[in-house]
Amino acid sequence: MRSAAEHLAQVLALVEPPPPRRVPLREALGAVLAVDVRAAGDLPPFDNSAMDGYAIRARDVVQATEAAPARLALAGESSAGHPWDGVLGAGEAVRIMTGAPVPAEADAVVPQEQVTATAGTVLVDAPVPPGRHIRRRAEDARHGDLVVEAGVRLRPRHLAAAAAAGNGELVVLPAPRVAFLVTGDELAAPGATLGAGQIWESNATYLEAALRSLGAVPVDLGTVGDTGEAVRAAVESADADLVVTTGGASVGDHDPVKEGLAGVGVEFLRVAIQPGKPQGLGVVGGTPVICLPGNPVAVAVCVELFVGPAVRAMLGVPEPAWEPMRALEAWRCPPGREQVMPVVLVDGDADAVAGGVEASGAVAGALPGVRPATSGGSGSHLAARLAAADGLARVRAEADAVEAGDIVAVRRFTV
Repeated sequence: MRSAAEHLAQVLALVEPPPPRRVPLREALGAVLAVDVRAAGDLPPFDNSAMDGYAIRARDVVQATEAAPARLALAGESSAGHPWDGVLGAGEAVRIMTGAPVPAEADAVVPQEQVTATAGTVLVDAPVPPGRHIRRRAEDARHGDLVVEAGVRLRPRHLAAAAAAGNGELVVLPAPRVAFLVTGDELAAPGATLGAGQIWESNATYLEAALRSLGAVPVDLGTVGDTGEAVRAAVESADADLVVTTGGASVGDHDPVKEGLAGVGVEFLRVAIQPGKPQGLGVVGGTPVICLPGNPVAVAVCVELFVGPAVRAMLGVPEPAWEPMRALEAWRCPPGREQVMPVVLVDGDADAVAGGVEASGAVAGALPGVRPATSGGSGSHLAARLAAADGLARVRAEADAVEAGDIVAVRRFTV
């Protein structure tokens, strides 16, 4: 059997990011930036007022007092988008609005509530230091400064920064198109009346939501009948950067995925994990294909371990870390296979909880604790109970049991 680490390396070797493309800002939300965003000009592009008030020369009011205010002649008005284009002279003031350009020779702004204004005259009763309430040109960014670094998944704040810095388009890694299909004549649509031997289908619902959550564009190839020809035709016709299949990849007499894809580029093998041992991997018609088992918990585990990393690699997004946490109760493990256990995270000090004392809060340096999400352990069929879990714990293949107090690697679900 291939280890999970070896299988992941093979998966990542097959996938490539779609070529970058230039898109308008409105289409870039959620995409990963492929090229640094730099300021197209100085930001702000000119000295401007931080207040509604009056632009003045600070030296004209240096002797101002309440008893003897400085009297300044009102020379004009500067508002946002409508600058005053004169040069401020001695003993003059210009009415100015927030964001408006500061007139030439003005070096301070007095807020309107700190002056007395009459027709054509402004009285200032205290000195004002140079630079007061002026936003200086390029104080946010200079022309060519880095504004958003490549590799960032673009959120509204990134788009706003790019726009403020004069960029109307961005070069992004487009979301990869990931096609998926499920197999099984026993599958019925959720909500449908079950016939003899049928179960409600959940893998397509999970995969579409998971792929969308990962940042991919899901392409539903539908529920394919239990024939190799139907599976091969669906995969070969997929317009996608990656294809994911579920079910029909084991060693049974009716495994249509294996029957349809084994001869056209997919290798079927066993991976040393529980759940998720029977899998396939390869390339069909130039498109990478990942074949997962059919049991719902195994699908969720394999998406977290293999499909998620593949999509993140295509997007240029780093892989979230697995963290050490303390098991709060014992459970059994399969011999010779790495166990991936759905777990519930327990707040507080795991050492205290394991000792029977409920902790009220985390202790500095203490490890979080985990418990199996269900009494059924990592059973690959326990789809309804998967909802109780917060994440997955990984137990090395050499271990045949986890004891209360043992350290295990844990990661919250990424989808």
